[in-house]
Amino acid sequence: MSETGKTLWHGRFASGPADELMAYTVSLPFDQRLWRDDIACSRAHVTGLAHVGILTAAERDAVLAALATVEAEMGSGSFVFAPSDEDIHTAVERRVTELCGAPGAKLHTGRSRNDQVATGLRLWCKREVPQIVARIVGLQEALVARADTADGVYLPGYTHVQRAQPVLLAHHLMAHCWALGRDIDRLHDALDRLDVSPLGAGALAGSSLPLDPAFTAQQLGFTGVFANSLDAVSDRDFVAEILFALSLVAVHLSRLGEEWVLWTSEEFGFAVLDDAYATGSSMLPQKKNADIAELARGKAGRVIGNLTGLLVTLKGLPLAYNRDLQEDKEPLFDAVDQVSLALSALTGMIATARFVPEKMQAAADSPTMAATDLAEHLVRSGTPFRDAHAIVGALVRRSLAGDGALVDLVRTELGNEAAALVAPGVGVTMRTTPGGAGPKPVAEQRALLGRAMAAWKNRRP
Repeated sequence: MSETGKTLWHGRFASGPADELMAYTVSLPFDQRLWRDDIACSRAHVTGLAHVGILTAAERDAVLAALATVEAEMGSGSFVFAPSDEDIHTAVERRVTELCGAPGAKLHTGRSRNDQVATGLRLWCKREVPQIVARIVGLQEALVARADTADGVYLPGYTHVQRAQPVLLAHHLMAHCWALGRDIDRLHDALDRLDVSPLGAGALAGSSLPLDPAFTAQQLGFTGVFANSLDAVSDRDFVAEILFALSLVAVHLSRLGEEWVLWTSEEFGFAVLDDAYATGSSMLPQKKNADIAELARGKAGRVIGNLTGLLVTLKGLPLAYNRDLQEDKEPLFDAVDQVSLALSALTGMIATARFVPEKMQAAADSPTMAATDLAEHLVRSGTPFRDAHAIVGALVRRSLAGDGALVDLVRTELGNEAAALVAPGVGVTMRTTPGGAGPKPVAEQRALLGRAMAAWKNRRP
């Protein structure tokens, strides 16, 4: 077997691996995304080996120079993978050894791929998750920008997809910002918990060599170091947590997408998509489809599936490392990719869409939308709410049955002051309680949201 054809574990075996084994177990096609992080781990590890006297300064410098060459080759796309490269760790170590010889063969001293990949994946998350957060902030900013220019526009608020009470458009748009803010908090919480270096745990039990895990943790920018080597190499809680947080992001984007599917339909007509953020039909010339919104809705299931798949993989694993853990990366990478794409696309779609205030307000001015205000008007006069609910409900039923316009029935039964509440545009002004959908509380909320968004935007992992 040639040097380039050797596996990292060839010494134990009399023959090379079967093609079927390699084809089934190879992870290089997806874990090569970790190349930056694997090289960073190797730099810290070889520096740590020299720090405790296992490598000489000359050996350390030779390996560091080879790692720099590998990094340049990977970055430029000129790196040539070998058939024996099972994973990114094998590929990097093989190439380092080719470049610097005997010192390269010492790179893996005191280290296992078990602690190596656990460390590299945490580094990858520390690098990639903040980019998701930045995209969430971008969507929040697009929503707030549209809210700031809504100029008192109102629309129906819905429960059960039935018109309920009028709300300011700004209030509706900002509601999504608060949900997205919780997503940011969850992602940061996950980053805080994963900020622990497993490097030095070895395969499962540490090492007899005088390694200094705290030193390599500091080199890699981790704030903590593992306390239990078994836990360090087997823990994938951080992947599950990030997938859960991303699943909730996807759910929130799905809900947002569903609204825009409805709003841009002819039946609602509340918004019109910019041509750059809509698609057409191969058969129906008149169509303008909200494919971004639909895919945000559809891909949420894919992201949730990534989470549930990983949890099922983890649930039966004994300590410590098992090859099953190779299945942590593809769902994580896919979820990050899909949520990133969705955030960017939805941000552009919402930023460029045109609202149709007259359609929104016509729907919100339906006389029945004043029903709760009429009941509360009676409450202010001393009528118990349950009785007031029944009185107004009966008036609505009579109007729908053809006994007359609701405003006329209200004027006859309840008086002119009550009838004034049915007039167009009045209902939305009645929402005065903190956090409510009327002009005063919405203005207060906007200031509160501004402060919250500044904190979300400036929070650092």
